[in-house]
Formats: sequence, structure tokens, C-alpha cells
Amino acid sequence: MRPVGGTSRSPKHRLREIAQHRELLVLLTKRDLQVRYRGSALGFLWTLIRPLVMLLTYYLILGQVLGAARGVPNFGIYIFSGLTIYMLFSESVGAAAGSIVNNGGLVKKIYLPREIFPLASVGGAIFLFGMQMIVLIGSVVVFQQWPDPFGLLYLIPAIVLMLIYSLTLGLLLSALNVYLRDVQYITEIMLTLLMWASPIVYSWQMVADVIARFRLPEWALEVYTNNPLTLAVLGFHRAIWSGGTPSDYPPDLALRMLIAALVGLVLLGFAHLLFQRMQGSLAQEL
Repeated sequence: MRPVGGTSRSPKHRLREIAQHRELLVLLTKRDLQVRYRGSALGFLWTLIRPLVMLLTYYLILGQVLGAARGVPNFGIYIFSGLTIYMLFSESVGAAAGSIVNNGGLVKKIYLPREIFPLASVGGAIFLFGMQMIVLIGSVVVFQQWPDPFGLLYLIPAIVLMLIYSLTLGLLLSALNVYLRDVQYITEIMLTLLMWASPIVYSWQMVADVIARFRLPEWALEVYTNNPLTLAVLGFHRAIWSGGTPSDYPPDLALRMLIAALVGLVLLGFAHLLFQRMQGSLAQEL
């Protein structure tokens, strides 16, 4: 390993370096997951228990007691599928924001591609997403709410779209948090607001109805709809939720998702450039 030092290399070289450190990336991902459940009697079983309790809580309290289920068919599957894809984003960005600060000892002592740390956070979030998918698929089987086979084509694009923006924000926030530690706390607030701004506990059609009722300009609905988080949640609903009709989705959903993914890749490139510019002083700032 090289000493801490220069970091101005081409993106291609950086990707090669990350690939060379893939074993370390896997180790860091495993370590982050082990730390999360260290000392727990049930250990990794919590990765199944937590989403199961979340599913039951939202279904019973929000859906049945508060009546939210009346406007959304198959409410349990609807809300949990939205939460599952959103938690992939939330867990990725939330953990990535503090990843470099939390690994300050490693960053100061040895040279590593700094991208390894936010990437390990995203890797941990993907593992947790897999656990939530097990619960989600189990609930689909139990409730006999089989998804539309054509709609399943939206599954992978929705996940990829969410990962692109998770990685973009994760890279940027992990470096910014070294210079300004408030970033981690601002990120937590932002993630809460973004969850309620996404069509998870309400439907996209409800938003369209509200905008029409208050005679708000049409572009307001377009801005809301073309938010990449909204598109990823809608795409995931399209894949998993069997209670939807064409009116529950905006027109040209697939095309919108494709454009959002392409824009996201450009933003990911910019985020990586900014990350490279900031990472030269990370060790000194920690």
C-alpha cells in the first residue's frame, strides 16, 4: 500500500484501483453489518424482524386504524414495496454520509481509494434491501397478490435508478461531511422529508388530484413526478404492486425513468469529480 498522498488520477484509473481493492470493499461491507448487530442475541435475524414489524405496523395502524388503506387497494403490499425501495436509498445515503469520518483511522494511516468507504455503505444497504425483499415476496405469496408479469420489467430499472442517485449523493455527502460535520445531521432530516415527499404512504394519483383541485400549474405535477425518487418508487410499485391501474402512474413512466437514469449518470460523474477534488485533504481534516 502507498502512503497517504496524491489522489489526482483519471476516473478510469480510480475505477481500476477500486476493482483492485474489491476484497477490502467486501470486508468493509461485512464489518459494517457485523458492527450494526454486534452484541445482539438475534444478530442478523433483525434484518428480517425489523421489516416484518414495519410491514405489520404500517398495514394495521396507518392502513386499517387511520383508514389510509381505503384509497389504495392491497395497501400492505403498496406501502411496504414503496418503503423497501426507499430504504435502499435512505440506508445507502445515510450510512455513506458518515462513512469516511467513521473510518478516519484508516484514512489517516494508509492510502486507499476513498470511494471504498461510501461504496461499502451502499453494499451494506443492498444486503438489507435483499432481506426486505424476502419479506416483501413472502407477503405477496401470503396475500396471494401476484404482480403483473409485464410490470416486473420495471423491477431492475427501478433498483438501478435508486442506486445511481444513492451513490451520487453518498459520494458527495461523505466528503462534505469531513469538512462540515453538520452534513450528517442535515442528511438525516433530508431523508425523512424525502420519504414523505415520495408516493409511499399515499398514491401518485392523490397528488395529481390535489394539484388539479387547487388549480396549481401543471408543471408542479411534472416537477413532482420527474423527481428520480418518485420515479423509482413508481417503477417499483409497477413491478410489485398488483392493485394499480394505468391512472396510478404517469404516462411514459419507462421513458421518464430512462431519462432520469441518464441524467443521474452524468450527475454521478460530476459527484465523483468533486469527490476527487475534496479527497486530497481528507486525511488532514480528520
